[in-house]
Amino acid sequence: MKDHIKDYWENQGKTFKNSYKASWGDQYAIALEIQEICNHINKNDDILDAGCANGYSSFQYNDSNPSSVTGVDFAKNMIHHAKEQSRKLNLENKFSFYEGDVRKLSFSNSTFDMSISTRVLINLRNWEEQKSAIRELIRVTKNGGKILLSEAFYEPLVLLNSMRRLVSLDPLYEHDFNKYIKKKKLEKFLEQNQYPFECKEISSVYYLGSRFLRELITDYNSYEGYSNPINKQFFELEEKYNGGGFGIQQIYIINKNE
Repeated sequence: MKDHIKDYWENQGKTFKNSYKASWGDQYAIALEIQEICNHINKNDDILDAGCANGYSSFQYNDSNPSSVTGVDFAKNMIHHAKEQSRKLNLENKFSFYEGDVRKLSFSNSTFDMSISTRVLINLRNWEEQKSAIRELIRVTKNGGKILLSEAFYEPLVLLNSMRRLVSLDPLYEHDFNKYIKKKKLEKFLEQNQYPFECKEISSVYYLGSRFLRELITDYNSYEGYSNPINKQFFELEEKYNGGGFGIQQIYIINKNE
């Protein structure tokens, strides 16, 4: 059977090359994700970015002065452009990119100080595969290190759609190449395995604005994709305030015990 998920991302890499649009068109949500991830990177950390796409976000982690960043993605075209950009930026001594499967990483135990899943678990077909990937990310992380799951979650989607239904807006849907993670399942899995964790809401105000209020107060149909200029204002609000549980994009921070 043809893998429609991989085909989609191969085409994204081929079409958008080094643009942020290769992984997602919402530049403000990506920026919020990068900001929070950078808050957890320590100087001289060795970082794994699983689901790195074309490396757009990976290269911005360099501002936090890690020792190395290793990107892994299953799309050949994405890795091609990540390597190309690494050469252009003269960062080949610090950044390396590989084709790989997050469910079976080719790294030894305890290789990285921090492992990040960047909206990659949601591209797996079911919860069992998602759990396998989480176990792999934990395995390759050093004791005392962190695993950051920057993913999309199901419960905030339901909450947003409940709000939209109240004012007769069409519901939001997962793409056919995505399977959003259920927060309750993830938290139960982490608790059962005694992994300490916390959840960071990085996008609740932004989502409430860009996926609900925007459609009530602007002629959003005249803008392509996420380009409506009011989204920037909701992004700036998100940088100052958060809460409410509306942000589909959240980050779970897992601490790997000594």
